[in-house]
This record gives sequence, structure tokens and C-alpha cells, in this order.
Amino acid sequence: MERAAVFDVDGTLVDTNHLHVATWWEAFRQAGHRVPMHAIHRAVGLPSTDLVALLLGEDRDTDQDAELSAAHKALYGQYFDRLPALPDAGELLRRLARDGWKVVLATSASGPELDALRRAIDADDAIAATASADDVDAGKPAPEPVEHALELVGVPAERAVFVGDTVWDMRAGSRAGVRCVAVLCGGLPRADLEEAGADAVHANPAALLASLDRSPLG
Repeated sequence: MERAAVFDVDGTLVDTNHLHVATWWEAFRQAGHRVPMHAIHRAVGLPSTDLVALLLGEDRDTDQDAELSAAHKALYGQYFDRLPALPDAGELLRRLARDGWKVVLATSASGPELDALRRAIDADDAIAATASADDVDAGKPAPEPVEHALELVGVPAERAVFVGDTVWDMRAGSRAGVRCVAVLCGGLPRADLEEAGADAVHANPAALLASLDRSPLG
């Protein structure tokens, strides 16, 4: 039977989490909100509306949500031509594809942002499918992104592993019924990732690749 290796992208394969923190902070600042960077960091990985709701509260002026999201997108877009892949990210995907895994991306990115991320990874030959924000009604931590990724390649949850860097990733994977592997390169503590459902934790894609045979992807 086929197996699926589903990957989050931001903070997992591409070193972008702190760019998101800085550009969200600036978007909030321009709109008159003072939001601590550490709070933004822990919210990265949520869909934009959920991130804004978490950081500004449910009693915020929701009419401003779209403006905040657009401001963040414009600020972050300045980096599209130089997004840095994490060490061995592309080689990890290629190794898994050679080993017979169906490699699928499950990301909240879409359009030009997703194109920029894929250019950074530089492993399109290994990627069987991509589930983007445009494909689901609810983003992580809902299970839909992972479930849709599996539907794209026709692999059941019990034959899949999800790799991500945030608690939202781990909760989404756990709710989808797949085994979860966390990486620390997104900047979140090991304990938080394990509490959210990580079965194994590695420093980054290079460390996961180096110990692949001893991981859930072995």
C-alpha cells in the first residue's frame, strides 16, 4: 500500500516564521495595535482571520480584519524573491519520494506566496500534490488541510505521517488521525509540540533526514 508524507511548509521546510512575526507586527502597528512579537510568534500557522482573532480578541472591529491581512501580505511579499529553505528540506522530500512515499504539502499559503515557497524548497520533482488554503473551508488546527492532502493522493490516515512546526500543525494532524512529527526550527518549545500531539521531535529537516530510518518516516 502507498504511504503519504504530508508537510507543513512555513517554519517546517522554509525559514519564514520570524518573517511572518515581523510583518504581522508591522501590519498591526500600522493599524494602531500594539501586539507583542512573542504572542504573534505563537499564533503563526493559523489562518489570517483566526490569527487576528486570537491576538486582538473577539470584541475587535472585525471590519479591519481584511485590511490587516492585506497589509501583512504586502509586507511579507517583499521577501518572495529570497525566502530561505531550511537545511536539506528539498533533499528530505526527494529522499522520501525515492523511498516510495507520496509527498504532499499542506499549507495555508496560496497563489504567489505558495509559488515562492516552492521555489525556495526546489523539490517540485518530489512533490505529488499540494493542499493550499484555497482548497479547504477551515485551516489548522482543524483536520481539513491534512485530510484533503490525503484525499489528493488516495492514502488513508493510518498510512500517513504529518510533519510540522507548530502546535496548530500537531493538533490538525492528530485530529486527522495521522502520526505527527514536529521540527523545532519554527521556534516553538519541544514540550508544547509534544503536548499538542507530536510522536517524535527533530531539530530541523536535516536532522530528520539524518535519522530518517529511526523516525516514523523510516
